[in-house]
Amino acid sequence: MYKPLAILKKEILQTGFVNAHSHLDRAFTVTEEDFKNSTIENHLFQKWKNVDKIKRESTTEDYYNRIVLALENQANHNVSAICTFIDIDTVTEFRALDAALEAKETAKLKWNIDLKIANQTLKPLADKANRKLIEDSLDDIDLIGGLPSIDEDINYHFDVIFSWAKSTGKRLHVHVDQLNSQKEKETELLARKTIEYGLEGRVTAVHSISLAAHPIAYRNYVYSLSKDAGLSFVSCPTAWIDHRRSETLSVTHNSITPVEELISNGLKVAIGSDNIYDIYKPFSNGCMFTELRLLLEATHYYNIEELVKIATINGLEIIGAT
Repeated sequence: MYKPLAILKKEILQTGFVNAHSHLDRAFTVTEEDFKNSTIENHLFQKWKNVDKIKRESTTEDYYNRIVLALENQANHNVSAICTFIDIDTVTEFRALDAALEAKETAKLKWNIDLKIANQTLKPLADKANRKLIEDSLDDIDLIGGLPSIDEDINYHFDVIFSWAKSTGKRLHVHVDQLNSQKEKETELLARKTIEYGLEGRVTAVHSISLAAHPIAYRNYVYSLSKDAGLSFVSCPTAWIDHRRSETLSVTHNSITPVEELISNGLKVAIGSDNIYDIYKPFSNGCMFTELRLLLEATHYYNIEELVKIATINGLEIIGAT
């Protein structure tokens, strides 16, 4: 009997999953109160503010314990390498980063997990205090992170993070096109900025959900531009499949990165868990095989060889673990 699922799992477990995008400093923070007051129902932009309470109250030890608990969770899900975004801003200051740096050593010694750290820009970079905190941390992080929509002027945000990537030589991972809307064209802008700054092959688009909402002519245009930029992609399937219904008319699509089209256009794709047991994804248990199953079913993509790459070696390259 031919069992493709068993074949896929066996191939991946030879090396282990690569979780190319996560937020381990917020893992295991969802509370019963969050359900009672409907915090988990808030819009994404509101949740960016809601997490300030737990961030403000967390000590370095609290952060460390959460990250280590999340690492144990990932080890139990056969993960061998992880990229985690870590909050660095005027609320968290350096507590989460200090904890992540300590946990990085623990990850290697206890589970042989290669943990890569990126900065999370959950506060506007137009705020000088927020910007300086990250600038003072550039030597300690492995990758530069970005969240352009946190700033009123997304072009300003792009220019700041690209200047950091250019000056440090570090890879750049940017949250883009998260609202599943034709109004968003951040992936296109990311590709253009990559070419403008001469960082071809060094930049990754995280999520790019809204690409799937656009007509095929525009999607093909962005794919071509992305290939010129050497852009790579990280899809976090369970994190975005929950987008609400909308009366906005668009092409028929799932709210997931259009992975099958990216691959057919010669673009590299990896996979991530995004959030684990927090107000963003309170039921997410960090299982990477669940993420992969959802990805392949939602995109009707059944190429086992490529799925193994998405789960393993593509992620290693994208997070700089090779």
